Amino acid sequence: SLFAGLDLPGRFLFAILTLMTLIANLVFIEEAVYIYRKIPSSKRSIIIWVNAAAPVIATTSCIGMWIPRSTMFTDFTAAVFFAIVIHKFLLMMIKECGGQKLLLRRFENGHFKISTGPCCCCCLCLPRVRITRRTLFWMKLGTFQFAFFRPVLMFLSIVLWTNGNYAPYNLSPKGAAIWISCFIGVLTILALWPVAIMFQQVRTLLICKKIISKFALYQFILILNHLQTAIINILAMQRIIPCVPPLSSSARGAYMIHQLLIMEMFLITLISRVVYRRRYDDLEPPECTAEEDGDNKQTP
Repeated sequence: SLFAGLDLPGRFLFAILTLMTLIANLVFIEEAVYIYRKIPSSKRSIIIWVNAAAPVIATTSCIGMWIPRSTMFTDFTAAVFFAIVIHKFLLMMIKECGGQKLLLRRFENGHFKISTGPCCCCCLCLPRVRITRRTLFWMKLGTFQFAFFRPVLMFLSIVLWTNGNYAPYNLSPKGAAIWISCFIGVLTILALWPVAIMFQQVRTLLICKKIISKFALYQFILILNHLQTAIINILAMQRIIPCVPPLSSSARGAYMIHQLLIMEMFLITLISRVVYRRRYDDLEPPECTAEEDGDNKQTP
């Protein structure tokens, strides 16, 4: 086996990374119990889902590190789970504003700035879109489509892989991998766009709830789980990462990805506990804030 062929430092690294994964899961379980007891039921499940992203990715990476043949299944599991987390993060921002009704009342005359990343950050001439129930529906649909289609495409990839028609590292136009990857890339951009638009709108309102720190953690998980993985896979395909028997270049690249993700997700889990553990006061109703603004204007 792979573990039997390792020297003493390699086995020590395996043990440390496995211990990190175990600690990350224990920290998440403790945090989930705290959220279940202290957070209102309307927000409880959403916050637990968002907090679970880092420990789930660490767990799948640990399984892939110990069992290299399971890499495709563990990577797909982590990708599908994070696709759902993207949708849940958008819903969490809406819930933190008091729900959809209160959000619409707070911004009844406001407009969404849609010239933001990752889709239209360079299109500054785009008009602002009025905040209505319909625009919120389209934003929710933008993230939900990714949470729905990504598992479908992952299942299709596994079916083609078992039949010998899908190879993750075969990016020729005749292969299925390049087309499925491009389609997933488009769906990912369309899903990240509504989250960025909503964050730009509510970040000032939710600064008391540490939404900037929460969004930063979400962005770190996204970059490390997607961009970092893609860069290392490209280096492995180009043989820049050399093969070391019994591991090929692609297998060694996956091996490096899993080790890096375990350490990174361990740190993010600990930071998430600090960010999400704090108790925050609920936002004041829109009527109260409007009355306070009126009183301030009348005061000489």
